[in-house]
Amino acid sequence: MGRGKKLDLFIGADIDDSWAEVQSSRKTKVSHEIQEPAKHFLVFQKEKRRGKTVTLVGEFHIVKDEASTLLKMLKKKLGCGGSFKENWMEFQGELKEKIRPLLIKEGFRFKHGH
Repeated sequence: MGRGKKLDLFIGADIDDSWAEVQSSRKTKVSHEIQEPAKHFLVFQKEKRRGKTVTLVGEFHIVKDEASTLLKMLKKKLGCGGSFKENWMEFQGELKEKIRPLLIKEGFRFKHGH
């Protein structure tokens, strides 16, 4: 920027009394319908919570009762704690390699690379 030129910036928001609809740029729609295990494409995510690792598996599109029985069976076989929140199963610890064969045995599929 040379001398004598002013930089014209607008910072802030235009406050208006009317409401505006927010247009989503998302191209795909998330389905919330119940699906059979073979039609699932699950992914793994790893998070740190309070310094400990949590493995997330999802997104499941099954009935809540079926999800709770599946979660109970997995927790028993893995010997760890976990929960089912917002169609994702959360397991305490880094258990990706142990969970995958158990879910494949139940008929679930994974996205390529997960």
